[in-house]
Amino acid sequence: MKATTQEVLAALQKNPKYIRHICILAHVDHGKTTLADALVASNGIISQKMAGKIRYMDSRKDEQERGITMKSSAIAIHYQKDKEHYLINVIDSPGHVDFAEEISTAVRLCDGAIILVDVVEGICPQTKVALRQAWIGHIRPLLVLNKIDRLILEWKLTPLDAYARLVLILEQVNAVVGELFCSDVLKKSENKSNADSKPQNGDVQGFDWSSGLDDSDDSSVYFSPEQGNVVFASALDGWGFGVSHFAKLFASKLGAKEDLLKRTLWGDFYFNSKTKQILKGAQAKLKRPLFVQFILENIWSVYNAVLVQKDKLMIDKIVKSLNLVIPVRDANHKDTKIQLQAIFGQWLPLSSAVLEMVCNFVPSPLELSEEKVESLMCSSSLKFDVLPPETRNLKSDFLNCSSSKDAPVIVCISKMFPTERRMLPENRQKPLTPEEIAERRERARQRRAERNNENATTESQPPVSSDISNPIFGDSNDTEKIAEEDTAFIAFARVYSGTICKGQQLYVLGPKHDPAKALKMNIPMSEEITVHDLHPEQHITLATVKSLYLLMGKELMELDEVPAGNVIGIGGLQDHVLKSATLSSSIACPSFIDLCPSSVPIMRVALEPSHPREMPALVKGLRLLNQADPCVQVFVQETGEHVLVSSGEVHLQRCVDDLKERFAKIGINVSSPIIPFRETIIPPPKMDMVNEVIEEKNQQKNVSKMEKNEIDANRNGCILIKTSNKLSSIKIRAKPLPPEITKLLEENTSLLKILDQVYHSRNNGESDDILTHDTIIALDKLKKSLEKHFIEAGNEWKDVVDQIWSFGPRRCGPNILLNRIPNYKRPSIWTTTSIHLNFDSPHMNYDSTFISGFQLATLCGPLCDEPMMGVCFIVEDWSFDKDPLTVVVDDSVDISVKTELNDTTTTSKEMKNVSKQSDTSSVESSELSSSNSTPFGPFTGQIMSSVKEACKKAFQAQPQRLMSAMYSCNIQVPADMLGK
Repeated sequence: MKATTQEVLAALQKNPKYIRHICILAHVDHGKTTLADALVASNGIISQKMAGKIRYMDSRKDEQERGITMKSSAIAIHYQKDKEHYLINVIDSPGHVDFAEEISTAVRLCDGAIILVDVVEGICPQTKVALRQAWIGHIRPLLVLNKIDRLILEWKLTPLDAYARLVLILEQVNAVVGELFCSDVLKKSENKSNADSKPQNGDVQGFDWSSGLDDSDDSSVYFSPEQGNVVFASALDGWGFGVSHFAKLFASKLGAKEDLLKRTLWGDFYFNSKTKQILKGAQAKLKRPLFVQFILENIWSVYNAVLVQKDKLMIDKIVKSLNLVIPVRDANHKDTKIQLQAIFGQWLPLSSAVLEMVCNFVPSPLELSEEKVESLMCSSSLKFDVLPPETRNLKSDFLNCSSSKDAPVIVCISKMFPTERRMLPENRQKPLTPEEIAERRERARQRRAERNNENATTESQPPVSSDISNPIFGDSNDTEKIAEEDTAFIAFARVYSGTICKGQQLYVLGPKHDPAKALKMNIPMSEEITVHDLHPEQHITLATVKSLYLLMGKELMELDEVPAGNVIGIGGLQDHVLKSATLSSSIACPSFIDLCPSSVPIMRVALEPSHPREMPALVKGLRLLNQADPCVQVFVQETGEHVLVSSGEVHLQRCVDDLKERFAKIGINVSSPIIPFRETIIPPPKMDMVNEVIEEKNQQKNVSKMEKNEIDANRNGCILIKTSNKLSSIKIRAKPLPPEITKLLEENTSLLKILDQVYHSRNNGESDDILTHDTIIALDKLKKSLEKHFIEAGNEWKDVVDQIWSFGPRRCGPNILLNRIPNYKRPSIWTTTSIHLNFDSPHMNYDSTFISGFQLATLCGPLCDEPMMGVCFIVEDWSFDKDPLTVVVDDSVDISVKTELNDTTTTSKEMKNVSKQSDTSSVESSELSSSNSTPFGPFTGQIMSSVKEACKKAFQAQPQRLMSAMYSCNIQVPADMLGK
């Protein structure tokens, strides 16, 4: 087939009605890239014979060597259905679990997904993940049952047995989909029941006990061959079909209606040859189903004639009966696979079956659902109505997908991917015109004449020594600069509204961009400010679109403008986008929400250059790697080690190879994987005479040391500590949390983040009604679960839930700070109404500072500076000797806070969050206004230091333990492998 030209593809971009965006999702080695090759070959980009061998979308060397896809790649495909021309953007995504983040970047840009399943291996873990991501992402899934040839050649199944296997696989896939559907319906039904149908006066008859499943329409949810959303295929042999293809073929032969055949070709139906009727009950009457008789047996006969018997006469008979025209070269080829592919390529072309299904079922950009738009614009935990009016008005622009000049430009960038700068279209060599050839010839003639004159002059002059720079210290910076400039970053994006043009200035909105705050601040923008220059509170930069590209796998085609509804590449944003962002002509546009949960990297290693002088090159390489990989994490520990966090061994090896060969281009030493630890305490032993004597002696020694620091400890491990100026005393005790509570807090980290966010927003006088009904119910369930587990733990934990002051570390961890101060009744963290704080109380004035000290202590424990886990700190008393606001203090609060923060082993970014939250106190403003100083520093810093020290001493007063991470996994094997 002749390749589609760039002009044709650019013209197709202007009609969003005939544009489709799909991604290919499956478990590893289920045939995603082979299917992508077949689709690419349909446009003449590669040969049909090379489909499945060349792996066109796998452009990396390690992808070709390992035979697995490691990144998401997009390509635009032209497909003609009847008289309509479609532009289909296909995104091939990885199936390996280490690269799950790449799947999320693909799902964010698509409206449909092709789910591939190997009929031999069946449903695998990543298949379930793919179905779940498609469901969460609100995209339309389509099913391709692949590798049916393995049932013929490897398992040697009969057509009837193969049909039974296909039925089983389809049922398993639909079971996963049904589970997702039911959980979604039950969740909505439960929320509705809790909101509208509460029982009154104990009358259970007034409660709506219906599940909602009976009233839910699931007709379009499941995969069904008769509906047309299932394709049976062998991507390696290049064939695929839906039942509609054979319905057209046999409608005239059987004298039946085509619609009837579509409904009966799959299922328990058989053909009565005597009455020429299609009847139900094939299995009960031991008849061959229509799918076996008219479809599978014909496919089996082709395989038998070509690959098994190699019967030339039978092959010719099959070709003639199907009215196929096979080239003589392919028909006489010695490789029987070539003959097989030639027959199936004309009879049942895979690309036609898949692309037709995509055009029929995947919605166009004009058909975006309101549910998906709202989920993109607003987090699931917050209400869409709480967004500013300017932001809510953009919803109509999403739905209209207008390309007019008046429509705001809205672009979602899912990731940044690297490419060689010399491979960009503007840097490629172009054919010269006759005028340019003549001009170059004249320049060459002039240079030759100048060299001849210089040679004549130098022969008459004495030689002059040349100044050669030191090879060790001379050109290292230039080399690093050249290495960095060799790589260009392209934004992988989709245009949702407006038309994006080259040279256009747009706002780059970071992932933490809040349109409500941005509209109030109205900060002037400058294009010179990059993402690295932003303040922690700023998330907006101004950038110019330098290049626009049509993504064609590893190739790029340059464009001048792109209308709404298209997937494109954008150049010139390397200094403005770190990993993902949103481009818009309006700062009222929200930052896009990632619908699919990201995978958490778990494998940590320390990196160092082979030669110490190459450390700057490693730092630059890590920065480029962090931008190029959406899942990798890079940070520097307090010890100076550069730590790389990856998803697994394969991902780690790819990152190291990229550093050595692409980004840093130096030798790198990689440490063994770093095992994360946690610090905790356990209940003291009840009967241990030897340890009691030893502990008593140690306590006497510790108390004598503590007296110098104004620290006192009693038998119960209660620590009393005073601030440096002796104005405040704090009494804290540490206690191990019940294991059930620790596990519950770990599993609900996201809810704890939301709880803290809401508490502080109400503290600042912002809107109360910002949470969705689902989130409120989830928080209520969490509170009730905590109450239940605390009651089961014993009377010592009675009424603890309402005494919770904060969670830590990072305000969402598995440690608790309890408030049992007799004269300080602060609002509960679970408060659901507006908070009216009494700042006349000294406790309330220093409340946030106290919490920050607790956060610092739980973030870095006393054993080995690792985070704490499962520890409850009980504040028994907190008193003030006099009003601390009358004390004159230094105005260097920020310096004191930074000094405290530097005592930890976490990254500077995490520490900024702690200091930022402690700077909200009204006391600090009074301290900053003071001009005098004391030898002890600001009082807020003293409280923070004292709380941190008291928590660590209380921790050390209990039996301490170090916890090591454990890796758990489920191993699935076929039933016949059990016991071996």
